[in-house]
Amino acid sequence: MVRAMRMFVSVSHRALAVLGAALIAGCASGPKSPAPLPGRDGPAAEIPADLARVPDAEPRVEPIRSGGPNKPYEVLGRSYTPLARDVPLREKGLASWYGRKFHGRKTASGEIYDMHAMTAAHKTMPLPSYARVRNPANGREIIVRVNDRGPFVAGRIIDLSYTAALKLDLLRGVAPVEVERLRFDEIRSGAWRRDGPPRPVEPAPAEVAVAPPAIELPRTPDTAEAGDGGPPAATPPARGFWVQLGAFRERGGAEDFQQRVAVELDWLAPRMAVFSDAPLFRLQAGPYASRDEAQGAAQRVREALQLVPVIVERR
Repeated sequence: MVRAMRMFVSVSHRALAVLGAALIAGCASGPKSPAPLPGRDGPAAEIPADLARVPDAEPRVEPIRSGGPNKPYEVLGRSYTPLARDVPLREKGLASWYGRKFHGRKTASGEIYDMHAMTAAHKTMPLPSYARVRNPANGREIIVRVNDRGPFVAGRIIDLSYTAALKLDLLRGVAPVEVERLRFDEIRSGAWRRDGPPRPVEPAPAEVAVAPPAIELPRTPDTAEAGDGGPPAATPPARGFWVQLGAFRERGGAEDFQQRVAVELDWLAPRMAVFSDAPLFRLQAGPYASRDEAQGAAQRVREALQLVPVIVERR
């Protein structure tokens, strides 16, 4: 009798184990992901359809606030000092992703984290920023909006949203990536696009420059005859002080940037012109009667556009 009871208990335990396994398998076989485990991260319980078609983040100029999410901070005994200026940043390292554990919570920027949006976390990139992330294993690239801090694991340089990782084919685990922050001038000129206009080829130096006198004025009703269809006439520019906003290899890039600046700074629009100074095309505003007036205008441009213009004296 005792032996029979033992056999019954043994068989019952095995039957319960098989039944439990069948139930678990049945739950996992549907469209839903396995039920979230407490304290564990991963995909959502229900994954939205067509996540691979979610468009990349669309870069736009968002001023960098001092303090707040950009103030120095400490995590796990290590101190971090975020960048507080519009500077380039390129890195190679490991990328990870974060999902349901943080979905719906506040990010470091105060925004709500959406694991299905095109966002990312970085330890020191200014918040907010836009970045290009490339998976060298398959050549895929995405644009994300960086609005959070992390990842705080050695060797990892960026934490992607679930959708961003999906589009790069990185959901299987940590993998190498290349990260490049998009600067404001690239966003304004459209140079961040792979098929966009060329970016300025000269950094904006702090010192005052003296430009050569031979300059070509842009085509306007004052410098070209109506209906002639020809190029603008070469005319020396007015003497005085000019504020240079950028230099481009192609006139189209300079003119596109001129239009963007004119939209944001209507007070500067009447003074702007594109000058041909081979092999470059320079976008400048002026003339100003004195260096002080030009520096005043440059300061307003710097505050509005986060640029560092050059003061050019034409004699």
